[in-house]
Amino acid sequence: MDFKGLANKALGLARKNSSKVDPLIEKVGDAVDKKTGGKYASQVDKAQEAARKAVRDQQK
Repeated sequence: MDFKGLANKALGLARKNSSKVDPLIEKVGDAVDKKTGGKYASQVDKAQEAARKAVRDQQK
């Protein structure tokens, strides 16, 4: 499977399980913040919001 196929599969799963994806996005961001000592907190926050938006956009 190529990257595009894998990405499409991941988006499909996210679309079907959107209520479980948002807490996971938050958890991953918190883990990154912890590992980096919060050094990249603003970038992590932006990435989290972009991920949430991508999931919302897929639901339309």
